Amino acid sequence: MALGPRLDLRQSQSLIMTPQLQQAIKLLTLSNLEIEAFVAGELEKNPLLESSGAEDDRFISADGVDRDVEQPTLSADIGEADTLIGQGLGEADCPLDVDHSAETFIDDGPGDRLAAQAVGSAGGGDIMPGYSGEAPDLDSFAKMEPGLQEHLMEQAGSHLSGMDILIATQLIGQIDEAGYLEANLLETAHGLSVPLYDVERVLGVIQGFDPTGVGARSLAECLALQAKEVDRYDPCMAKLLANLDLLARGALPQLRRICGVDEEDMTDMIRELRGYDPKPGLRFGGERAAPVTPDLFVNPTKEGWAIEVNATTLPRILINRSYYVELSSGTQGKAAKSWLADCLASANWLVKALDQRQKTIIKVASEIVRQQEDFFHKGVAHLKPLTLKAVAEAIEMHESTVSRVTSNKYLSCPRGLYELKYFFTSGVAAAGGDGAVSAEAVKSHIKALISKEDPQAILSDDTLVDLLRAKGMDLARRTVAKYRESMGIGSSVQRRRQKALQGKAA
Repeated sequence: MALGPRLDLRQSQSLIMTPQLQQAIKLLTLSNLEIEAFVAGELEKNPLLESSGAEDDRFISADGVDRDVEQPTLSADIGEADTLIGQGLGEADCPLDVDHSAETFIDDGPGDRLAAQAVGSAGGGDIMPGYSGEAPDLDSFAKMEPGLQEHLMEQAGSHLSGMDILIATQLIGQIDEAGYLEANLLETAHGLSVPLYDVERVLGVIQGFDPTGVGARSLAECLALQAKEVDRYDPCMAKLLANLDLLARGALPQLRRICGVDEEDMTDMIRELRGYDPKPGLRFGGERAAPVTPDLFVNPTKEGWAIEVNATTLPRILINRSYYVELSSGTQGKAAKSWLADCLASANWLVKALDQRQKTIIKVASEIVRQQEDFFHKGVAHLKPLTLKAVAEAIEMHESTVSRVTSNKYLSCPRGLYELKYFFTSGVAAAGGDGAVSAEAVKSHIKALISKEDPQAILSDDTLVDLLRAKGMDLARRTVAKYRESMGIGSSVQRRRQKALQGKAA
């Protein structure tokens, strides 16, 4: 066979993900609020996109046709959007350009009613909820409390001056949100080129600020500052605070010998300690916890369960085709026409991708609700084992699609707010050999049994195994211990000591 250059023609098949397909897959993983931010960016980049709202009625009506432009007569066989635009009929094809302020969308569900009430209370008139509707942010009316560091700096300004203010600023900046000082005093002194004595003296002033106990370098020092504030810091209390590890272990006889007190005095000292705040800084400032916004609403109806996407956070967009016709009629350059065609294609794809995303989410959520219906009726104890594969097979989708849909999305139902991933749990074999029980249901039973246990008869892990087996759950002792520890519940020995201490302080 001769060696040399030659041309060959071959056929092959390959799967290539276009940028539009990649973007559509990305949209599935985003929550409604993240979608809102994404669409806001697209509205800035694409002049053909418009946010849906009351102001859109001026160029598009409920049937998606611009009434301000004279409409030609169309045959029953209407072609694609690009074909119509080429024929000068660009405004006629608006299959997904729906006016969400039409009568059929009023009071569509809990999400719409909530937003409508918010807009109405702000004097918004007839503006319906949508991407462009600006409902009042009720959180903005809440009074902003000063943070811990701002609170301490205000006190430092009235108690200190000169170089002491600089030292106090350095120390206060290194106090965490719980009120504890994380700084090394010697390093701080070297960094500011001041004597260590001055740093310790300023720290003593800070430790006298409100809240009592702030600026402490350990739990014992924090509690000691609070004991001094109420004149309860005597030698016995000092010894007790120096041996908090023994108190945690419940070694009360040993503590009584160290402190030199009887049982009655020890009980009073423990009761006093329980009244102190181990994290005094948490009473001030800190970031307000951002509320989780549900992406879906699930409510019971006579026919079953109604599932609705939260319309108040879901952006609604339209394609302004009349603007496209206006731009294309005045555009002569080839590059400009190509850019305009790309904008139209991108806008069409985005509208359809958002519509498909909403349908996919509803489809997945409906199957989750169907398979976990006992949970919605009876509670977490009736949660069933469920996998992504089981849902994917039921709705004839790929498992990865279900995984993306259930990521970063929350469901609101009469029982509370839950992440969609919450409904996917592993299973534990039933004692009778028929069926399985969800791991979350097992945890719920363990928590309920421990919460009702008698302080004089603490349940061991072996006892819990027997009680759960009587309920039809076949678990090993190590499995019970693993679930118990995952919920932050101590062992039977730890619980016995804790209840004993609570009884002493009661």
